[in-house]
Amino acid sequence: MLVQFMLYFPEDKREYIPSFITLVIFFIAAFMVFRLIVKRSRKEAEEAEKLIQKVNESHKDS
Repeated sequence: MLVQFMLYFPEDKREYIPSFITLVIFFIAAFMVFRLIVKRSRKEAEEAEKLIQKVNESHKDS
């Protein structure tokens, strides 16, 4: 029953607007960081693949 006293639901629903704006900003930022990580990961995977091919080619030659 203690939880009921800590919850606050405002009568004026306009008080929710700043929190929704903050939520949207954080979701956009999280999505952008996620995309950045995915792009960086793909680039590093391509570089690793090229390095593996280079090592394999040099191993065949020797």
